[in-house]
Amino acid sequence: MTKDVGNRQEQLPAAIAAMVGDDARRAVLRRLEVIGSEDDADFDRLTRLAASMLSAPVALVSLVDVDRQWFKSRAGVDDRETPIEMSFCAYTIADPAGGTMVVENMLDDARFVHNPLVVGDRHVRFYAGAPISVYGQRIGTLCVLDYEPRARPSEADLGRLEELAALAASLFVLKDGMRKGAIAEAALVREEMRHVLALNAGSIASWVWDLRTGMFECDQLFTRMFNLPPATRIAASDVFESIDPRDIKQMHARLNEALESGEDYAGEYRVKATRPSRWLASRGRVVERDADGKPVLVFGVNFDVSEHKHSEERQRNLLRELNHRVKNTLATVQALASQTVRHSSEPTEFLPAFSGRLQALGTAHGLLSDLEWRGITLGELIQKQVMPFIEPDDPRIRLSGADVLLSPDQALALGLILHELGSNATKYGALSVPEGGVELSWAVGESSRLTIVWREHDGPPVAPPTRRGFGTILIQRSLGKILSGTVKHDFRPEGVYAELSLELETDPG
Repeated sequence: MTKDVGNRQEQLPAAIAAMVGDDARRAVLRRLEVIGSEDDADFDRLTRLAASMLSAPVALVSLVDVDRQWFKSRAGVDDRETPIEMSFCAYTIADPAGGTMVVENMLDDARFVHNPLVVGDRHVRFYAGAPISVYGQRIGTLCVLDYEPRARPSEADLGRLEELAALAASLFVLKDGMRKGAIAEAALVREEMRHVLALNAGSIASWVWDLRTGMFECDQLFTRMFNLPPATRIAASDVFESIDPRDIKQMHARLNEALESGEDYAGEYRVKATRPSRWLASRGRVVERDADGKPVLVFGVNFDVSEHKHSEERQRNLLRELNHRVKNTLATVQALASQTVRHSSEPTEFLPAFSGRLQALGTAHGLLSDLEWRGITLGELIQKQVMPFIEPDDPRIRLSGADVLLSPDQALALGLILHELGSNATKYGALSVPEGGVELSWAVGESSRLTIVWREHDGPPVAPPTRRGFGTILIQRSLGKILSGTVKHDFRPEGVYAELSLELETDPG
């Protein structure tokens, strides 16, 4: 730590300085690599929403570093940072309670009465900040400021500010994952450009090629690599005939270039008619030339590089799948946000509805990620998306059905639908009263068709809604649009009834 940084932290109380300089917290900031980064429209939307929600002239996404607080996003001010000794947010992240810090009038708070932002020309009087926690560390806050003293906001407004801070934390994690995916892809490209010069292949076949006779002198491992009969002497034409037609042209071009230039030969090619493809690497050197300088004798080795090639292909496929899933996830989040806004009659309805759906999507993603996107069972999905709506020992949700494996797309779509059914039952339906319950059953019929039945009972009387909200639309349309399935969703007097039907994939992974 430099002397200047140490002097600045000495102006803070010991407990605040200890939190600011905590090694684990600073390691997360370094890992995210966001301090000093460019403006980001996604974070700007959060600060504008926070300012509007609390009718405040200033809102910030503030990251607390050791010598400064830097603003990833700002609404109402132009400054990108302030010295750490002026930071209000440092006190927020150091609060042992870990909640939102509110200062109704800075002039009445001994901690800030001499702060240059308070007594200087900025005249900051009011502050409310919720901590942003990423990877278990408080890295900063989402805060709002006013130039006039204000009464403490309602607990509901403070709760919404905390929800926005949680969304900011999710954005940091998501963008960190996307950045690391891009780094991994670039590393793979660099790796593919380098020749494989040293592989622990386990065995190496040696050979001598006499260009005058057109024969290879070799060991028997060499002939086994090319699926040829065991021999120690074999025609070069038989060897070349065993190479996959897709690679033979390139192999000859490289070989001829090496023979003419005097450079060592290095090539890789597949062996014909092998499943999975057997890849061989070949290295050769001209060791003898005739009086005219033409090559007559070449020494070389071959070794099997199939595992390496297949690993490269798996990595490429994994990166393609990762890019596909990230794009689909961002599109889904955008659609959930826009549709939730459209179907929210009041702005205050947006945050809890959107946060719940985002959490449902994240829960399904977490399960799939743990299983490397090979699919998850319906039972696991129900445990994560439905059972959290009741206490662990509450028997009001009864499950019935043999477990089945869902594909990633099926799990994401069904996860959102099950979340909506559970959420609606908790707010308005059978789970909103102690005596109510839900029967959730499923079975697989002909043509591997899965049918899931949700039946509520003993709840409040049910009447069809006068206006379809986004949750109802999500339930009724998601399977049809995403999975080519069908949904029956009835508001029966005795309780909500839903029947979901879709065809299981033969290979969910």
